[in-house]
Amino acid sequence: MKFNIPGSLKKEHEELHAELATAIKEGGRTGESAGSVASALHPHFVKEEEYALPPLGLLSRLAYGEVTPDMKSVLKMTDKLKTELPRMLEEHKAIVALLEKLNDAARKEGKSEYIDFSRKLTLHARIEEQVLYPAAILAGEYVKMKL
Repeated sequence: MKFNIPGSLKKEHEELHAELATAIKEGGRTGESAGSVASALHPHFVKEEEYALPPLGLLSRLAYGEVTPDMKSVLKMTDKLKTELPRMLEEHKAIVALLEKLNDAARKEGKSEYIDFSRKLTLHARIEEQVLYPAAILAGEYVKMKL
């Protein structure tokens, strides 16, 4: 069974990448800091899209009690997320530290849109830590329990 990342999350990741690309083009300290964020963020997003976010595509079906045998394959992803979670959270810390540098650079260069971007991406990381990653793990646990 193929597990699709919810469209809203996929779109949010795309928008964050696009905003970061625009910040890089700004040049100066802001662009340099944005480049550092991008270097850390891209491999992290790849991991998320590989195993952390696809299980969330099952949530609406699971909420209505639908569990089918082909959902069992989601356990590979959720087990990997459980194993990798400490590393993912460490990556978030590193990304947030880089976002603080981007925030400082943008403030010094008067580029308020990138201050807002830094806040938005930091909030995105917190939502993943507090809601999305646990929900993905719970989706796997629920499938495991029901099967």
